Amino acid sequence: MSSFGDLNRINTNILALQSQLSLNKTNRSLGQSMLKMSTGLNINRAEDDAAGLSIANKTRGRIAGLQQALSNVGDSKSVLDIAESSFDTIMDQLVEMKALATQAANDTLGQTERQFIASQITALGEDINEVSAQTVFQDTSLLKGNGGGNTGQISLTFQVGERAQDTITANIDAVNIGLLFNGAGDGNAAGTTQLGATAGAITVTAESALSSTDGGSLTFATNASGADFRIFISAVDDAIERMADRVNTVGISQRSLSIREITLSSSISANSSAVSRIMDLDFAKEMSNMIRLQILQQTSISALGQANIGPQSVLGFLR
Repeated sequence: MSSFGDLNRINTNILALQSQLSLNKTNRSLGQSMLKMSTGLNINRAEDDAAGLSIANKTRGRIAGLQQALSNVGDSKSVLDIAESSFDTIMDQLVEMKALATQAANDTLGQTERQFIASQITALGEDINEVSAQTVFQDTSLLKGNGGGNTGQISLTFQVGERAQDTITANIDAVNIGLLFNGAGDGNAAGTTQLGATAGAITVTAESALSSTDGGSLTFATNASGADFRIFISAVDDAIERMADRVNTVGISQRSLSIREITLSSSISANSSAVSRIMDLDFAKEMSNMIRLQILQQTSISALGQANIGPQSVLGFLR
């Protein structure tokens, strides 16, 4: 602010310097306002709001992790969907086995007809092993268990969050004829189990090295009777129950992933909203501010012009 008598000195135009300073400040603020309007961001550099920028960057990093985790959940559900689809196919094979075994248990059939039915059941067993072998995701066999560890299940850990501890572990039990019909169910049992009433009439062969074998087989003797098939019906029922347990286990993991999917979507929305409040520009507010600065710019230019004319009045004393 100029002092009394400043207008009477012409060597240093104090009023012009003050007007120029005011104009420079206004131009700088106007430039910042135009930058915000062009980028749509309230914070473009650290000097605008260092703390706000730091918080926003940290939150954006979390959002990136959450978005990838959401993608991971989708991939994980695809893996379990593949396993479930194969489980459904195998269950259909077992249901058909049940119908055929029930038919063969009827004493209205002769040995020739029973042999035809036995051949069909054997083929269904081979189909079950084939489905198990072909259930693969990204070169990982899902239904053959961990052959290297000789265990009857595979354990998959899904990263479903942006923190290291945000994981879900899904266990998928191996499936083959040996595991479904021999009663052991742990992947370690090998050998032959009798299923019929007559020795050697109906047998199931189980294998121990799940990763390198065909998964066992069903064998029917030519003399298999209706009584043998009636016992086999109970074995099929047990196999269906074991498959139901596998489906239930996969379903629980799918449910957990679906819940996590909803949670991740909500977290992404909430964190994105937080970043928006910090970083995004309020255009209506900034437009009003820019109009105010433009008016100040014009008045500062006018004041500067008047300040430059002021020293000429001193010439009046010299006339």
